[in-house]
Amino acid sequence: MSIVQALLCGLLYWLAEANLPFVGLWTLQRPLVCGFLAGCVLGNPVMGAVVGGTINLVYLGFISAGGSMPADMALAGVLGVCYAITGNLDANTALAIAVPLGLLGTIVWYLRMTIDSVFVHMGDKWVAQGKFSNLYLANVILPQIFSAIICVVPCFLAAYFGADYIQSFIDLCAGKPLQIFQIIGGMMPSLGIAITLQYIFKGEARIFLFLGFIISTCFGLTLVQQGVIGLITALIYIQVTDSRPAAAP
Repeated sequence: MSIVQALLCGLLYWLAEANLPFVGLWTLQRPLVCGFLAGCVLGNPVMGAVVGGTINLVYLGFISAGGSMPADMALAGVLGVCYAITGNLDANTALAIAVPLGLLGTIVWYLRMTIDSVFVHMGDKWVAQGKFSNLYLANVILPQIFSAIICVVPCFLAAYFGADYIQSFIDLCAGKPLQIFQIIGGMMPSLGIAITLQYIFKGEARIFLFLGFIISTCFGLTLVQQGVIGLITALIYIQVTDSRPAAAP
């Protein structure tokens, strides 16, 4: 991996965590998206999409509420794809490596949230002094500069130097020990699906899980067609439940 490629991967990770308008947490953060873009940087977008999509399965039930971050999907996606392409790993092996990296990435997030509180107090001070034009500095400029430093630098170093260590590790294993990581990686998507079912398989929504499974397996419909049927079913369900008579107090 060249220095430029590693730097672009670091910038991609920063954009995935930066909360900039129209990019960031709701788009680039997903491993499928940032993994594909990392694959483009490394000259193998197909491999990037395959590995990124595999990593994304673990985070199907991902929820970040109240500023908490249980795992760093973006770091797992970017570095997982980097190591898969540079180390010639399959998707399951890359997944087993990427998930622990996603847990370590939470350090970056909480460090950012902690230091950003300093900029909030700076903004309060400027408001008290009537310097309202400085709020943009406290709310956008300074936080993004700090975010860029703590995102780009670690990801750049991990991508540039980590790839060599991963390749050395693969050469050292060169056989059956590597199969352990492949097995672990193959089990990771099941964990993500299980977490997702905790939020789907509840109350009256249970029947729709089985209905969607039957539609997808028995009728040979495309994903777009299944999505349209799901949308229509949801609208009908809302109309029916809204028309129910209110329960007596």
